Amino acid sequence: MIRDDIKAATIASMKAHDSARTATLRMVSSAIKNKDIELRTGTAPANDDAMVADVLAKMIKQRRESIDMYTKGNRPELAAAEAAEVAVIESFLPQQMSEAEAQAAVAALVAELGASSAKDMGRVMGELKTRYAGQLDMGKAGGMVKAALAG
Repeated sequence: MIRDDIKAATIASMKAHDSARTATLRMVSSAIKNKDIELRTGTAPANDDAMVADVLAKMIKQRRESIDMYTKGNRPELAAAEAAEVAVIESFLPQQMSEAEAQAAVAALVAELGASSAKDMGRVMGELKTRYAGQLDMGKAGGMVKAALAG
């Protein structure tokens, strides 16, 4: 499980006195714990790794937006710190699908669900998120689904 890997990596980085990595891993653990608390009122997630991967993906997206803003604001030292955090967080995500694999997955899912129009986009995106959480950039997947449903 991703959660266990993060805990083990936190302990290892503390023993290695790697304060930057330790701080990032503690931040990740905190975000996961916050999501656990948020979900406490609802039903438990069916797949814990999918929930953790979703949290990690959101953290990466936030950091990439910050890197962009810091770069535009001429703050390379802050952008570098955010990039280092992204590298640590990405190490716990499953391998990302290539563009061709993502296109194939979208096409197969559209065919499997019998989706034929833009009305079916939400259903297809929901199923993509369920099956490929953490392996597929959902921002790019939206464009792929639109193209598959249009053509």
